[in-house]
Amino acid sequence: MSHKTMMNRLAEPFGNFPEILMEWSRIKGDDLALRDDKREVYWAELVGLVERLAARLVETGLQRGQSVAILGTSTVEYALVFLAAVRAGGVAAPLTTSASPEQLEGMAKDSGAIHLFIDAAKAAELGPDFMADLIRVPLESIDQWMAPPGSRAPALVPGPKDPFNIIYSSGTTGIPKGIVHSHQMRWRQFAATALSYLGAGLEVRSLASTPLYSNTTMVAFLPVLLAGGCVRVMGKFDCAKWLAFAQADRTTITMLVPVQYQRLMDFAEFDTFDLSSMKLKYCTSAPFSAELKREVLSRMPGGLIEIYSMTEGGVVCLLPCHEFPDKLHTVGRPAPGSELKVLDDEDREVPPGTPGNMIGRSLTMMSGYKNRPDKTAEAQWIDPATGEAWMRMGDIGRVDAEGFVELVGRAKDMIISGGFNIYPSDLEAELLKEACVAEAAVVGVPSRAWGETPVGFVVLKEGADTPAILAAVNARLGKTQRLSALHPIAEMPRSHIGKLLKTDLRAEAERIGGID
Repeated sequence: MSHKTMMNRLAEPFGNFPEILMEWSRIKGDDLALRDDKREVYWAELVGLVERLAARLVETGLQRGQSVAILGTSTVEYALVFLAAVRAGGVAAPLTTSASPEQLEGMAKDSGAIHLFIDAAKAAELGPDFMADLIRVPLESIDQWMAPPGSRAPALVPGPKDPFNIIYSSGTTGIPKGIVHSHQMRWRQFAATALSYLGAGLEVRSLASTPLYSNTTMVAFLPVLLAGGCVRVMGKFDCAKWLAFAQADRTTITMLVPVQYQRLMDFAEFDTFDLSSMKLKYCTSAPFSAELKREVLSRMPGGLIEIYSMTEGGVVCLLPCHEFPDKLHTVGRPAPGSELKVLDDEDREVPPGTPGNMIGRSLTMMSGYKNRPDKTAEAQWIDPATGEAWMRMGDIGRVDAEGFVELVGRAKDMIISGGFNIYPSDLEAELLKEACVAEAAVVGVPSRAWGETPVGFVVLKEGADTPAILAAVNARLGKTQRLSALHPIAEMPRSHIGKLLKTDLRAEAERIGGID
């Protein structure tokens, strides 16, 4: 089978992911498919390993549509289990390593998994009694656990609505919600991307440095394999290791979150590495400042594409930063097949340029939250005229005359002070204008006088004077916007994929107090 035939397969409206991997194993047998810093798997052996794992899953009781829980640091073995779960007719259910034991048990129970693949570090941390009722398999020992060489899982023809994976949201309290993605959703999302790589004649060598439990990482994982490329997975992000891998592998594609780009830009030896093979860089998951985008464009080879969406789906906006250097303050325009509306608090559409609640829909929407039809309904906005479901994006945004979308802030982060709406992003942008401010975040805290009032946090450069910064910024802000306090902080609290944890900042602001 030729590359042209594979392109025709990827252009179809729906396809069988495991079958595509099988075909690539025949075409690209001598090429690398997966690698980490301890193991390499070639295309010729990839499908055999996946088949043996899938066969063993079925032998040990996995039913079609049943989840396979995976817990640990990203490795080749982790990736193989993810692929085998899908091949066996099951559902890949990677669990967030930073979750509490109670949350992990809740996620596993919610998923319906009977298998738990766990690495040695998490097993040691959680103890032998953790989820002992499941079939526990050490990730490091999957080669001994899988079925004998030559074994094949039963034939599988997945349906478009069959679940492909569950991604658990990163809620800080309670049991995270399980976001279910179907085979059709994943095909629509990534087959076209793979097709674009093949159409451009790109040698796809990906460096995936965010965890495999994150939906963010799928961009550097699934479409790369659909294109017959190679994925290197990193267990923990480290600037020196990332740069060494990118140089040695001649990486062409990567996905990084903004905090990783910032760390690379700040790394003293960054400019000594050869990144000339890099063709395309992606970014998503957290606000990406125009200043940082500009620096990345000037110092890292290849194009830069920011993706704005949610794990649940909704509108997908794309900003090819290298094509629109004057729009770096935006997240781009809705991608083909995506629609966006901006509504006021009464669900009426607002004029262009007016901030409002964003709702969106696309061809890549979740099937729903696992076992939570109530939460699925809460996340949707139903068009009263057509009955069509849109996703509430949770962001406040405005659309300019050319259709580019600028995020103003999270709806839950909007501050209402004295009856006026204050958007944290406006204040954060003013703080970042100060040369001595490296990072800035603004949250609302309770105020007896105003209901809520904005409080800022900044990571400062050496020699900075916080009171002087506060005075300078407040002098530029309107009376209703002014910061009540500004606190220096050594490091912004962030999740494992770089999302700013404003709940932690609010708690810290309230702990410090001093607001009337």
